[in-house]
Amino acid sequence: MSNLNTQLPDTLNEVVLKASEPLSDEYVKVHGIDYSKAEAVNMRASDLVESMKTMGFQASTLGQGCDIINEMRSWRGKHIDDLEEHDRKGSFDENGKQKTTIFLGYTSNLISSGLRETIRHLVQHKQVDAIVATGGGIEEDLIKCLAPTYMGDFTLKGSSLREKGLNRIGNLLVPNDNYCKFEEWIVPILDKMLEEQEEYVKNHAGECLDANSDVDTPIWTPSKLINRLGKEINDESSVLYWAHKNHIPVFCPAITDGSIGDMLFFHTFKSSPSQLRVDIVADIRKINCMSMDATKAGMLLLGGGLIKHHIANACLMRNGADYAVYINTGQEFDGSDAGARPDEAISWGKIKAEAKSVKIYADATVVFPLIVAATFASGK
Repeated sequence: MSNLNTQLPDTLNEVVLKASEPLSDEYVKVHGIDYSKAEAVNMRASDLVESMKTMGFQASTLGQGCDIINEMRSWRGKHIDDLEEHDRKGSFDENGKQKTTIFLGYTSNLISSGLRETIRHLVQHKQVDAIVATGGGIEEDLIKCLAPTYMGDFTLKGSSLREKGLNRIGNLLVPNDNYCKFEEWIVPILDKMLEEQEEYVKNHAGECLDANSDVDTPIWTPSKLINRLGKEINDESSVLYWAHKNHIPVFCPAITDGSIGDMLFFHTFKSSPSQLRVDIVADIRKINCMSMDATKAGMLLLGGGLIKHHIANACLMRNGADYAVYINTGQEFDGSDAGARPDEAISWGKIKAEAKSVKIYADATVVFPLIVAATFASGK
């Protein structure tokens, strides 16, 4: 019978069971929610998020994001009466104190979804100061006032839907008729806007390039066009209606990328030789100046691409945002701006090195309602 070696080789002790260094008190123990305890039953959103902070993974980053948003929205500076005349710029609360200028960005699919109502709540209650959206993020809000979007399925066959005149956005369905109703609604407004533009240019030839002079001046910019559409829709379910009512500018540098672009294209033939003109240069000046005037600036970005970069680039003009919360599913391995983490924006000067920032890797429709319930709508 052979002798069995019952001693663990020293090499295994050294490699597999290498001794741990003690962790400092700054490391927090991982802990989840114990639903057997009374305090975990019917939890408030803010308490739920607080409990998720020590769960790890995206639950912890969600909690971090809520902390940043709460700090962003609660920061207060000097009272306007204590400022010199030339410093009385940026955003102020209802008591006249300086507050963070919050830039909200979102992509069109989120307005197509039921997240529209959550976004509308923020705008209705003046909890953001400026918006950047894609073209679809503008038109889908207006179209939903005219006709509904329906639940479908991700697996519905495109060719079959095409035959039925249905358009698929993920697992949502939008009938072609919705866009016909949109055309019927918007074309008379474009006609009127062109008429106002021509009349203004005729009577103010020397001032016709001053697109920033007044929000009602019919030298149109994308934000002034959107403001007009929000006024005309006159529907309290609309994000743009409340943006118009509360004087919150909505920027859309890609206003022609969608159905509105189609309508503007068709309108050039109908109105020829006259054409509606939209000045994008005046809007880049407007959003950049908003950023430069901000005492503190915060970015709340739902999705990526154009909306994310447009806000970040505006914050570059003030040497970076003070707060940034990204919510998207983009990955950074391909070098895309959509997938980039906040640290990349710090290298460009779009977020300050000392800023509070986080990226939450999640579908915004899943996490943003919870975030808003725990922050903006928490009553705190």
